[in-house]
Amino acid sequence: MKFDLHVHSCYSKDSNASLDDIIKHAEANGLDGFAICDHDRIEGGFECVKRAQELGSKIIVIPGVEVSSSKGHILALGIRKPIEPGLSPEETIKIARQQGAVVIIPHPFKLTSHGIGYIEGLDADAIEVLNSRCVTDGPNNKARKAAQEHGYPMAGGSDAHEAEMVGRSYTEIDTDATKAEDVLDAIREGKTSPGGEKTPVSFVVKQMFIGHINKLSRRFGMR
Repeated sequence: MKFDLHVHSCYSKDSNASLDDIIKHAEANGLDGFAICDHDRIEGGFECVKRAQELGSKIIVIPGVEVSSSKGHILALGIRKPIEPGLSPEETIKIARQQGAVVIIPHPFKLTSHGIGYIEGLDADAIEVLNSRCVTDGPNNKARKAAQEHGYPMAGGSDAHEAEMVGRSYTEIDTDATKAEDVLDAIREGKTSPGGEKTPVSFVVKQMFIGHINKLSRRFGMR
């Protein structure tokens, strides 16, 4: 089954992607499911689960979050409660584990996107080795090499901030699951492999522009 485990919705400070559009493009792009991983917010994932049910979609939606730890970003899938940003990666992962969440280290060596810069010794279920928003191959190649050296399963994710790019890169999960929890179990068992391709640079630049506009809007009370 094909899942995009790293998607941002309009609940993220740097994305305007609506839940309906994410679901529509996920289906059109051949996904079986995806995880909503907004920056330090969990509402989008739960709202997207509800919206998929309202639309009668068979796609599996996993609530998640991209937590801003003190050294960089960490994905927690199957999350139930918010995790305070700014904690160490180790403490962040510990709290995620207490909630029974699956932990993935996204773009660990893409320092311009708050990659944590290392993976050795972390209690992670997988390493994101194909992040489609890496403009160059270096960060993904380094992540793949490190995951292989340290024996971590590997995953892919679009890191989409626009609905059209959902599924641009993805994770193949060896499961016939029909429920999110069963998908998470398969990830825990290491039944993952990355696939897909990079996002066109024009989309990356557009998203960065949208992110800056959103930040300015919040700063001046326009949102």
